[in-house]
Amino acid sequence: MQKRKLGTSNLEVSALGLGCMGMSFSYGAAKDKKEMIALIRTAVDRGITLFDTAEVYGPFSNEELVGEALAPVRDSVVIATKFGFRLNPDGSPGWQGLDSRPEHIKQAIEGSLKRLQTDVIDLYYQHRVDPDVPIEDVAGAVKDLIQAGKVRHFGLSEPGVQTIRRAHAVQPVTALQNEYSLWWRRPEEEVIPTLEELGIGLVPYSPLGKGFLTGKIDEHTHLGANDFRSTLPRFQPEAMKANWALVDLLKTIAKKKNATPAQIALAWLLAQKPWIVPIPGTTKLSRLDENIGAAAIDLTPADRIDIETAAAHIPVQGARYPERLEQMTGR
Repeated sequence: MQKRKLGTSNLEVSALGLGCMGMSFSYGAAKDKKEMIALIRTAVDRGITLFDTAEVYGPFSNEELVGEALAPVRDSVVIATKFGFRLNPDGSPGWQGLDSRPEHIKQAIEGSLKRLQTDVIDLYYQHRVDPDVPIEDVAGAVKDLIQAGKVRHFGLSEPGVQTIRRAHAVQPVTALQNEYSLWWRRPEEEVIPTLEELGIGLVPYSPLGKGFLTGKIDEHTHLGANDFRSTLPRFQPEAMKANWALVDLLKTIAKKKNATPAQIALAWLLAQKPWIVPIPGTTKLSRLDENIGAAAIDLTPADRIDIETAAAHIPVQGARYPERLEQMTGR
């Protein structure tokens, strides 16, 4: 597996990471813990070094899973987790709101360190920007944690560009985690140019469109009530039917490259910038190997032009989030 550096930092990771959320949260029932530990360890064996989780995934259970799986190889991997939600006191799924007060961050880190069975978090993201807490205070709190040796790198997720600049002025931001894929390209407008200017890496989550760009989901797929995609406008049957044109495009390119649609979607992201590290999630070994195969696909500039020209003529239908969740992005 090739390596990449996130921006101009010294944080080097595998070209593809592994998003671990779906192993215990959000995409239906939690998967078998032993199987997921085996999958994470296989990912390490295959050369993946960046593993992504968050305290809200579960809550807590995903960090515990990742911590147990990576404990034997802790020194050779990079663990990223996130803070910023006020969780339910009884530990039930969901959250009560955002909370990035410095005192809350310094409580949250202790729980994450314990669950992840480590004494330092490699990359600590603010999960969503808290409008009630100045970002300078958030960056300052993480700076304190870095000086205390509990965190190595600071990250943000789904912020607006002014927030990025303000945070970066207090504590350099190593990486931004945003949704970015062929069916969500808004980061190209302002965010990616800002990251390039400041030397910040980009870690795209949902690089396969929450599974849609694999071609394995269509308007006939039943998404259970415990699958959060069932609440997303973009995953309603009519929207999926309209958006299938994007999958057809990926299939056409994939056929020419002897690849799969998922591999082309990931290879396209990797070809955008050398400091972009997608984190596709999976719970299946076959999909893990398929995703890893994307790193070996060489898309020429002409290939990219073909893909982007064709994609520009496909208007994606449906919002990516319900309004309540979309309001938590771009602040």
